[in-house]
Parts: sequence; C-alpha cells; structure tokens
Amino acid sequence: MITDNRYPGFGLLLVDDEAPFLRSLSIALERQGINHLHRCTDSREVMATLARESIGLVLLDLTMPHLSGETLLARIKEEHPDIGVIILSGLNQLETAVNCIRLGAYDYFVKTMEEDRLIGGIRRAIQDQEMRQENQEMRRRFLTDTLEQPEAFADIITQDKAMRSVFQYLEAISVSRQPVLICGESGVGKELIARAIHRLGNPEGPMVSVNVAGLDDNVFADTLFGHHRGAFTGADRARAGMIEQAAGGTLFLDEIGDLSQASQVKLLRLLQEGEYYPLGSDRPKRLRARILVATHQDLAKKQQDGGFRKDLYYRLRTHQVEIPPLRRRKGDLPLLLAHFLAEAAGELGKAVPTLPRELPVLLANYSFPGNVRELRALVFDAMSRHRSHMLSMEVFRQALGQDGPPVQDEPEQPLFSQLDTLPTLQQAGELLVAEALRRSRGNQSLAARLLGISQPALSKRLKKSGGED
Repeated sequence: MITDNRYPGFGLLLVDDEAPFLRSLSIALERQGINHLHRCTDSREVMATLARESIGLVLLDLTMPHLSGETLLARIKEEHPDIGVIILSGLNQLETAVNCIRLGAYDYFVKTMEEDRLIGGIRRAIQDQEMRQENQEMRRRFLTDTLEQPEAFADIITQDKAMRSVFQYLEAISVSRQPVLICGESGVGKELIARAIHRLGNPEGPMVSVNVAGLDDNVFADTLFGHHRGAFTGADRARAGMIEQAAGGTLFLDEIGDLSQASQVKLLRLLQEGEYYPLGSDRPKRLRARILVATHQDLAKKQQDGGFRKDLYYRLRTHQVEIPPLRRRKGDLPLLLAHFLAEAAGELGKAVPTLPRELPVLLANYSFPGNVRELRALVFDAMSRHRSHMLSMEVFRQALGQDGPPVQDEPEQPLFSQLDTLPTLQQAGELLVAEALRRSRGNQSLAARLLGISQPALSKRLKKSGGED
C-alpha cells in the first residue's frame, strides 16, 4: 500500500520571484507540519504547474516580473475556481487588497507582518479548502451511493442504510487531519469505527488507543506526552508518550466525556497548536498523529451545563459521526447473530447449532441497551451452555428478562396524541393484542410476554374476541 504522510492532502504552491523568501516560508510552514509544498520562482510557470499537480491553495506574490500577482489571480480563478489563493505583498495597500478580494482571493497578507499571523491565515485557508473538498466528496458519494474502500469496514457486520451513510461520510473525510468525534451508546462499536477511519487514512504508523476515563490530570499528561528522566519522583528513565507512539498513525481517546477540566485544557492546546511538551522538557514536539475521540455521553448538553469546555467541544466536532444503536438497526440482527454464532462455535470447538424459530422474533422485540456488545455476550454465553442440536431458548429468555415486558424506545410523541377521540379500554386492549401478535409474528407465547400477561390469559382474550386464528 502506498502511503503519503504529507499534509494537507492537496498541494500548496508558493509563488515568489525571491528564492530566499520561498525558502524561509517553506521552513516556517514545515515547522508547523505543513509539508505538502511546491515552489515556483517564475510566474510564467504557474498555470502549467496547476494543470500538472494536485494543488488546493496558492500563495501568490503580488509584485513579480513577467506576470503580476493580480493578473495570475484572475487567470487562476477563471480556469481553476476551486483553488484558493492567498495574496502576499511587500506593501500594505488597501485599494489593492480590496481589488484582490473582489477578484476572488481568499486573503491578503503583508510579508513584513508577524509570521504567526501569516501561518494562522494559511492554516485557516487549508481547513476551509479541506471542508469544501469534503463537502463535494460527500455529495458525490451520497448521490452515487458508492463505497470506494469497503474493505476498511470489513470488521463491521451490517447492511443498514444509516451505517452505510456513516461509511460514506468517513471515506469523504479520510484525507483530513482534523479530529473526529465518534458518538454513540456503549456497545455500538465506536472503536471499530475508529479502526476503520485509521485504515482509510493509509497510515504509516499504528493506531494507539487510550481510555481516558478516570485518569487524573498528571496521569493523563504523562500517558499522552511522556516524560524525560527526572521529570518527577520515580521517573528513572525517559518514556515516550502515546502521541509519539502513534506518530504517522492515529491516537484514539475513548470516553472523552469523562476527561477532567484541567486535562481538557491540555488536549485543546494540543489540537490548536499541533505541538506538546513531554513532562520535564522545555522543547516542544510536533503532533504527527490524527486524533480520534469517542464518547457515549451527550457532549452538547454537557458543554451547555459547564461539564465540558465549549472551545474544546467545537474543536472536536469539526467532523462528527453518530453510530445508531442496535435497536434502530434491527435488520442487522440476523447477520450479527449468524456471525457471533460462528465465532463462538469456532472458539469453543463446537458445531454451529440450529436456531429455534422463536429466537429471531424474541431478539427483534428486545431493546438491547448494551447494543452489539450485549448480543455478542449473549450468544457466547448460550454457546458455552449449548449441548444439544438445537440452541436453547431459555438462556436468552433469562438474560433478556422476558418475565416482564421488554423495554422499548420512548415514542417521539405521546401515545394517542394524533387521535381526536380516545379509544375505549376494550378497543385499546384489542389494539395492544393485535400489535403484540404482529411483533411476535403470531407466536402467542412471545406475544403474551410482550403484553406482560400469561399465555392462558391471552388465549382467553383471543377466544372472547373471536380472533384466536
């Protein structure tokens, strides 16, 4: 597999007739991790370079021999309207700056101004170009309903349309180096999604996972940033942090919603500045890993309540995916059930058993608060007790608590809110019985459990209403 660890995914073309300025600007950008650079000292070669290379942003000197910056700007916006252009000038000329913006320049900077302001402007332009390209890519993928790297998602068993949309989104943002926030309930497979994102980026380095729940500020800093020898009592030798171990790859921070306020500040600074200090060191190191974070908590609500920093929240949600719970993708149950049965049978050295006809119906009427992880545990538990040809239903009945009615998602609107008049108690009872039979596919034993009554009681109701058949 060919890897390319240059950032950003598209090229930056630096155009200036002064070679020393190009060298110093290139060094300043590379120091900030921006290393996908092309340089040009002859303005007549710019258009040919744009036709030949994959350029997303041009830094264009205003005053050059042969072709001026304004002339090139007009030609670039005419022939390559998707390419961003930043104008660099030796003078602060308001009228010229306004004219360049009118011609389509993204921004205008004076060369003699502070280097930090120029680098910050270039970073903003890169991020805007990445977002524009990602939006175009997402539209293309959703309209054509394509997946170009389905092998990256091979570990995720699904045929659900919502999950496919998630995959298409992740493919579209795979070239970005911005963090990704993965949300979803416990057990939905957030780490599998993180591994898919890692594979999509064709990384040179590994994926390193850290569960940050319960880490105090000092342990968090030492875990991520590492330390030098003598940084604190007991630091007898230097140790590389997880960020350094993930260089060229991905750092996955799980349970980010449990991070302390002090640690949130450290993470925010890492994302904003792209550098960090190992404990006991006064020399910064560059962040060379993509950051992925995951949580089962509602971060939007948590930041509103003051439990999570607003600036960090908005930094993390540059790219965000919500993994649907298993109860919203019931069509995946047969696939997952067959997969886990085969996996369990292989690990336990048993043959794959025959399934009771009632089992898929029972599972389809359960809410799975533990999601895919819970289903896998149930299957492995049932297989460990399996002795006969037919898989026992009792293991699932006991585990799913079918002595009472299963928990269902709360309705989006109050029950009967769309009705002008309420049904009578008898009518409501008949409707509930009919719905229970529909959900259980006519299985009276399961329908009775869904209703929270005994099977004889249900049979009596059906005989009374004449609907037993």
